[in-house]
Amino acid sequence: MPKRLLFVDDEAMVLNGIRRALHGMRQEWDMHFVDGGAAALEALDKDAYDAIVSDMRMPLMDGAQLLEQVKQRHPEVIRMVLSGQSSRAAILRSIAPAHQILSKPCDPQELVIRLGQAFAMRDLLSSQTLKTVVSRLRSIPSLPTLYDELMTALRRDDPSLNQIARIISKDVGMAAKILQLANSAFLGTGGRVSSLVQALSLIGTETVRTLVLSVHVFSQFDGKSQVAVSLPALWDHSIAVSGLAQRIAGSEGCAKAMVEESFTAGLLHDIGKVVLLAEMPREYHQILAVNPCDGKNLERERLGCTHAEVGAYLMSVWGLPFPLVHAVAYHHNPSETAETHFSTLTAVHAADVIATATDASPLNHDAELDLSYLERLGLSERESVWRGIYAERAGSPAAPPAAAPSPKA
Repeated sequence: MPKRLLFVDDEAMVLNGIRRALHGMRQEWDMHFVDGGAAALEALDKDAYDAIVSDMRMPLMDGAQLLEQVKQRHPEVIRMVLSGQSSRAAILRSIAPAHQILSKPCDPQELVIRLGQAFAMRDLLSSQTLKTVVSRLRSIPSLPTLYDELMTALRRDDPSLNQIARIISKDVGMAAKILQLANSAFLGTGGRVSSLVQALSLIGTETVRTLVLSVHVFSQFDGKSQVAVSLPALWDHSIAVSGLAQRIAGSEGCAKAMVEESFTAGLLHDIGKVVLLAEMPREYHQILAVNPCDGKNLERERLGCTHAEVGAYLMSVWGLPFPLVHAVAYHHNPSETAETHFSTLTAVHAADVIATATDASPLNHDAELDLSYLERLGLSERESVWRGIYAERAGSPAAPPAAAPSPKA
């Protein structure tokens, strides 16, 4: 069935231009065009849509205000903003309600790719409840200790980008949000960003400080003691996997970009568990309590999908690069992909399995080595080498590269 899209702009010429540019997608997308926020909300209340793409600068109701309404009334809809010539302050306001921010005029192919990736991942989720939970998320809550540490660093007169990078590289929620922002077109990155260090260098310390202290793009777990008990073990596992994935990629002679990408994907590989613990703590703890060592099957039985699929959908909606989304989606079952060569997914899958073997927390006992996948890649004999790398470093995480100096933005 074609995906239903709603385009919103107060200029008829712009809407006509989008209609012409996307003419080739008419068999896959059922596209509708309206001239303002009120008309958009009326259309959404009347019919179901998969995504809304809104201009930012509009009279009476701008894009940020419109998408905030959409988030409250129709949280399952994917929300995108077209930034155009809007002020930086206006764009910063749109970060909370928008999943992605695109530049205007918009490259039609970029829009097709971003929405196509989000739709593909969403189709993996059979639970409408989970689709809504993921789509309404503003941020992934962080560990209170790391959140407080970052707040202290940012309140200094001259915060260090290296210090900020060190803190964020240890936190699943902060890392995901920074990558979402770095992959937004309004920052002018000109491409997909997988490296946390590169992301922070592009954003700059002053913009990070504004986003955190004024726009409040990060949050911390509070008032959920049942969840808080599980978080340290999950964070420790994510850090161990990120460091090992980085070292495995390095041992295979991968380019620096893939080594850094493997670190990021390893840190984010269990982001779906964080979402489920934060948003559905009672239901997810019941799954773990029944049989924590068979979590994947129970997730699908109880929720209709796995934590890997939840995490991949969130990352695709936020516009993160495909290799990261791919690694998260298939980190438990890489043989379901068509891969024939070592990749970021290979590094993360192997690191997850190896780190799990020495992990005492039942939350992390759900990884098994996909032997058929390694055989297909001709890498079966490398397993012992990778285990040796882990044993040699005793599971200690590898530090991300130091951030390059960046002008304050």
